Amino acid sequence: MSYQELNSAAVRVEELTTLINDANQKYYEQDSPTISDISYDSALKELQQLERQYPELVAVDSPTHRVGTNAKTTFDSLQHRVPMLSLDNAFGDTELLEWDAKLRRRLEVDGEYSIEYMAELKIDGLSINLTYIDGRLSTASTRGNGTSGEDVTPNIRTIHSIPLKLNDAHTPVPTLIEVRGEIFLTHSEFSRINEANQDLGLSTFANPRNAAAGSIRQKDPTITASRRLEAFLYAVGETSETRFKTQSSLFETYEAWGLRTNPNRRLCSTLVDVLEFIHEWHTRKEQLHYDIDGVVVKVNSFALQDQLGYVSRSPRWAIAYKYPAQQVRTKINDITVQVGMTGAITPVAELQEVAVGGVKVSRATLHNSDEIRRKDIRSGDTVIIQRAGEVIPEVVEVVVSARTGIETVFVMPSICPSCGTVLTRPEGESVTRCVNSRCPEKVRQRFQHFVGRNAMDIEALGGKRIDLLLEAGLIVDVSGLYTLTMDQLLTIDRMGDKLAGNILSAIEKSRTTPLNRFLYALAIRHVGEHTAEVLAEHFGSVNSIRNSSATDLANVNEVGPVIAQSVYDFFSDAQNIELVDRLNSQIHIIEPDTKTVSDIFAGKTLVFTGSLNIYKRDEAEAIVKRNGGKASGSVSKKTDYVVAGENAGSKLTKAQELGVPVITEEEFQQMVLGDY
Repeated sequence: MSYQELNSAAVRVEELTTLINDANQKYYEQDSPTISDISYDSALKELQQLERQYPELVAVDSPTHRVGTNAKTTFDSLQHRVPMLSLDNAFGDTELLEWDAKLRRRLEVDGEYSIEYMAELKIDGLSINLTYIDGRLSTASTRGNGTSGEDVTPNIRTIHSIPLKLNDAHTPVPTLIEVRGEIFLTHSEFSRINEANQDLGLSTFANPRNAAAGSIRQKDPTITASRRLEAFLYAVGETSETRFKTQSSLFETYEAWGLRTNPNRRLCSTLVDVLEFIHEWHTRKEQLHYDIDGVVVKVNSFALQDQLGYVSRSPRWAIAYKYPAQQVRTKINDITVQVGMTGAITPVAELQEVAVGGVKVSRATLHNSDEIRRKDIRSGDTVIIQRAGEVIPEVVEVVVSARTGIETVFVMPSICPSCGTVLTRPEGESVTRCVNSRCPEKVRQRFQHFVGRNAMDIEALGGKRIDLLLEAGLIVDVSGLYTLTMDQLLTIDRMGDKLAGNILSAIEKSRTTPLNRFLYALAIRHVGEHTAEVLAEHFGSVNSIRNSSATDLANVNEVGPVIAQSVYDFFSDAQNIELVDRLNSQIHIIEPDTKTVSDIFAGKTLVFTGSLNIYKRDEAEAIVKRNGGKASGSVSKKTDYVVAGENAGSKLTKAQELGVPVITEEEFQQMVLGDY
């Protein structure tokens, strides 16, 4: 394998990782999908193939190892006792048959051996995890990143189809059980909500799934209660007593407890029966009063499920059969390009607006010039676009027979549309890039990245506020954020004292940050959150990293030659060095220290809840660990202290119910300083 092949593969891995992570963030955090299900699944499958072919390019935080994205900070985080995994997909009968054959090989049974399957409709909603203790609803959380999700307990309590107490009259209820399912909206309720929003001059939701997610994430539970959400329950996580032998018996037990299940399911003795169910509902799904996007097929026996086990992000014993995406015709009015944070130039089809599945769409990404050439997409073409529960569609194919001869072939611009710099396309890469570090659009994108939650976490500067600062000429690069004054901010139209004060306060709070966050915030190509942590732990300081050779960097475990060269190139650029020096003088960078410095919290478990003002959440948790303790995401009888900040949520309530000591952030600081 040549270095050029490895580099080309690394570039593609980066492109796919960025695409998938961005799609995850938009889908799970912002309820604002950017690519179709088909495109997402295709990208994930290509990334998996590349990682199998080039194992040295597999990052620990690769999206192939994840099932979602991190939860929003507007809600407390709840740890799932058992991870909530996603499902692999089958796109057609052949892939379902291949899945069945793999199961039989693993179980060492032949084609004559009967495996019972449970076929269930795949609800297009929001996954939920309900924890019942002694039969009463204790907590409820979204799936989040698969290991922890957002605590939405108060909102879930407003949903009438979710019982607050399980019925144990005929079937005993375990002491603890995690019940899992899907929250969704009916078509009629979705229409009612959008009509109400229009009347009030508010934005409308793109589809029922987004509306359900947005309703669950309301800070005011009365709003959630007004939206008539519904739920179907179909899975189990942790349980204090093992009582289920099959998926079908789980449904029977759930129904006895008063948990709502979807009656549109079928126990199938053969795969032929499964396919009949799938094809039947493909034609009948339009009769439903809610959205589905396929059928979930599960091995019915829990004993066989245990025998089959799991892969990194999904169970082997279940698969989602996805129905084909909705497709319509429309016309490409023009092909434009947009500039990304790394300078990647992405072509975008500007479409004649068309409704796809009840959603109006007018844009579609075309990925790169190679993709345009492969599909022979031209400006003015009539095209087939498809959408599978998403907002932005993809162009499936060109209707060549509809061409009139006036269509124009797309030519990738030779200069950046944002700054006028000559564009480059390195050998072996499919992406054309702007290499100008001062490119206005790159600068804007880098600003958005810099203030992001997982970087410097300057929440008050999200959305369009960065654009306002740039347009006013108040900032040129990210170091300019730390020289802003109240007088400068008040020159911006509609910027009041309170908002300006919030912005300055958020910036001030970010002046102290761990080294790994700082490195990630710099937006070094190929350096994601995990790689930033690896570099921070290995080198310990910015200066150690910038003074290292490419060879030194490449010798670090989990870095490798491609990432190493990118980091080395970043710190070899004079403009980058000047920026880092300025930031170094403005920010206190906390260097990693994994050594235990005291036994203040030895044997103690602490839980943080609410908004902290003295420390950042990860910083506070790191302090606990360095002082011999454990930081947990959930409250139990074994919790020693709950540190409650502003707007503390259900964790505080649970601590009070269990009699767990609750302290303020100031008292926590006194404990750290030895003054408590």
